[in-house]
Formats: sequence, C-alpha cells, structure tokens
Amino acid sequence: MTAPLRVLVIEDDFRVAGLHRDIVAERPGYLALEPARTLAEAATTVRTEHPDLLLVDAFLPDGDGVAFLRDVDVDAFVLSAAADARTVRRAMRAGALGYLVKPFARHALTELLDRYLRFRNLLDDDRAVSQEDIDRALAILRAGGDAPSVSRSATEQVLLEALGDAESSASEIADRAGVSRATAQRHLSALAGRGVIDVRLRYGTTGRPEHRYERART
Repeated sequence: MTAPLRVLVIEDDFRVAGLHRDIVAERPGYLALEPARTLAEAATTVRTEHPDLLLVDAFLPDGDGVAFLRDVDVDAFVLSAAADARTVRRAMRAGALGYLVKPFARHALTELLDRYLRFRNLLDDDRAVSQEDIDRALAILRAGGDAPSVSRSATEQVLLEALGDAESSASEIADRAGVSRATAQRHLSALAGRGVIDVRLRYGTTGRPEHRYERART
C-alpha cells in the first residue's frame, strides 16, 4: 500500500476539527481531507473524495454520527465527549473500530492512527490473508497504549511473535508489534517475570545499559 490513506474528520466544532485534521496531516502515510461540519457535508465528501477512514463525532447538528456509520462502507473511529456505555456499544455495533472520549491527549490520536496504519498494511486489499494475519491485525489495532479492550494474553502473544528467535530491544519489538514502547516494556517485564523470556543488559558507548530480550531457552 503506497498511496496515503485519506482521512475525513466529521466534527461540528471548527477548532476541534482543525486540531484533529492537523494531527492527521502530520502523520506519515496519511492525507487529511477538509473536515466536514455536518453529516450532510460528510455524505457528500464520502461520495466525491472516497476517504479510507472517518474520525466522526457521535452527535452532529443535523443527526446521529453513530447511525451515519451504518450507512457508509468506510472504516471509522468515533471521537466523542459522550462517555456513556450505551453510546459506546452503539458505536461498536455500527462498525466503529475504536472509540476515543474527548477531550483526550494528542498522543492518543497519533497512536490510534499509527496502529490503524499497521492494521491496514496487514489487511491490504490487494492480497490474501491468513488467520494469523487477521488475528495479528486485530491485536495491533487494539493493543496500543493502555487500551483495556485487548487482553494481556493477546498482547503478549503479539509481542512474542514480534520478538521471534532473535535478541531485540523493547523499542525494536514495539515497532514490529505495532504497540507503544511503554506497552511493550510493561508486558515484556511480565513475561520475563514468568520466565517466558530472558533479559540481558548490553552496555553501549555511553555506558547506559540497554535491556535486550530473547526467548527463554528450555
């Protein structure tokens, strides 16, 4: 997949819409479209610009953003101040791939976009995929940061697959697994504590030790 992913922000607050658009525009692999302020504008943009991803508020001045998702065949995340469980469940049933409660830290959206890009790279439209590809793509989409939607065992499995048989640093494993370095370190420490992997210190030229991980030898 070489063409940038086209992202449409659907948000009625022009300041928030501009902020989210700018975050998208700064991420490699993405092209930010002009935000839509209403669902009517969004419907027109979907027809004419064919976005790959929607970042949609749950409630817009002219209708229900969650209901809108059911009518369009486009991947989407819901970004909303609505924090009630009913709205979140409705968004999931409508096909949303994730949900961010506003206001959120800037890095929450950048990490979500980075994970989605890896998700799309694995589930490329132009190739057949295996069950392993599907499982890993879903784990990548849900495993970043402190998101509680994926179990620890699933996250650890992704990290073990990314580790493979070679010795690697937490940063290297995180990049291959599509999770944040902090998430990788937390779960790698748990795996090491259970004896699943071994940890070694390697000293560089600066004298600061680097933790290196490898599968425990049986």
